[in-house]
Amino acid sequence: MANPWTGEVTLTIDGTPHVMKLTLGALAELEAQLGEDTIIGLVERFESGAFSSRDVLALIVAGLRGGGWQGGARDLLSAEIAGGPVHAAQAAGQLLSRAFATPASDGVTE
Repeated sequence: MANPWTGEVTLTIDGTPHVMKLTLGALAELEAQLGEDTIIGLVERFESGAFSSRDVLALIVAGLRGGGWQGGARDLLSAEIAGGPVHAAQAAGQLLSRAFATPASDGVTE
């Protein structure tokens, strides 16, 4: 079970729940992968609803790696994510929000 107070979000992949977390290292990896100088551009895309599936995948992978997962984006190409792409996008948004806010301010209960 994820602990929202520490920025964690749970995502079920291929029937197995995984705890995701954006650690400092995961955030740095995410910035490098997306070619952003800062994470603000990604935050702004999510806030405006202008994010891409690439953004969602990059956030999910970074969060999984921050949670201790050793895989990469290729490992998720044929994976079954519970709730489908919409839930994956919601989980990515929660992950980003929780990295910079307390659970009381992100509007999500778990």
